[in-house]
Amino acid sequence: MKDLHSIVSNFKIEGTLLEIKPLGAGLINDTYKVTTQEADKPNYVLQRINHAIFQDVEMLQANIDAVTTHIRKKLEEQQATDIDRKVLHFLPTAEGKTYWYDGESYWRVMTFIPNAKTYETVNPEFSYYAGVAFGNFQAMLADIPNELGETIPNFHNMEFRLQQLRDAVAANPAGRVDEVKEYLDELEKRAEEMCKAERLHREGKLPKRVCHCDTKVNNMMFDEQGNVLCVIDLDTVMPSFIFSDFGDFLRSAANTGLEDDPELSNVTFNMEIFKAFAKGYLESAKSFLLPIEIENLPYAAALFPYMQCVRFLTDYINGDTYYKIKYPEHNLVRTKAQFKLLQSVEEHTPDMKEFIASCL
Repeated sequence: MKDLHSIVSNFKIEGTLLEIKPLGAGLINDTYKVTTQEADKPNYVLQRINHAIFQDVEMLQANIDAVTTHIRKKLEEQQATDIDRKVLHFLPTAEGKTYWYDGESYWRVMTFIPNAKTYETVNPEFSYYAGVAFGNFQAMLADIPNELGETIPNFHNMEFRLQQLRDAVAANPAGRVDEVKEYLDELEKRAEEMCKAERLHREGKLPKRVCHCDTKVNNMMFDEQGNVLCVIDLDTVMPSFIFSDFGDFLRSAANTGLEDDPELSNVTFNMEIFKAFAKGYLESAKSFLLPIEIENLPYAAALFPYMQCVRFLTDYINGDTYYKIKYPEHNLVRTKAQFKLLQSVEEHTPDMKEFIASCL
């Protein structure tokens, strides 16, 4: 392993370095806690950026810098207390950049937020907090003056994902197309409806906004009293439709089964989670949302199981080249589970519409 002490020494930290230990169980970046000797100095978080996923580190860090600077300014205008725990702070190097390249890997250091924790719990209470927090995150960034880049191009672009599926079907590299015909037909039947966000955007009716694009309960920090301090894990923050943050959260949080549940009877769409998240989200986001964004929130709930179904099926047809699998049919099992979730979302669409109307 690289000498982590020498990497940290490139950043302008306060205090004397005591120790560096692995932190958390993130899937994308390697993360370490940096402890300093002095009680009155902050501790830090050191991260190695996953350069395979985030290929333009300059843009990635510029996005994060723009977002955290804007949120800090908003909190100062609101005369908020405890601002340093409510927005992430990245340290500069001597050159003034917020990352360090050691010739092989990219690193960054941020201030460790003390007396804060994350939760994995997904229940109505935490889903409501998540709705408020992510709605508030979007609301604070609704007037950001910076033009942000796409850290993962076409990440939530449904037209692009469908084209990937159609290309896979045409090539049929693993000879699996015949066995999944039924799912291909079902997905194509819904294709036009599911690509409506891109269409509405081209028609000038639907804006792109700054979104988090990885909305999960464990991407929020809570204080000792259980209040949300801030949204974390900002690597995927980029221009997208608000549907990204709304639909992506519900795809995992409101699924009563597992993402790859082989027992399809376990998989349904949990309306209690939907109601809690939607209520919190609309409370903090409706100040800036357009009517077309609000009326399409049920579409967002369907879009993400659909998109994930398309992505898993594409990978299955391609011979499992993208997602890690535990057994040969794994991507097909994932496809079926996501499709079952999609069907359950479709059944609940009238209830969702009714609930959203009641929140306004």
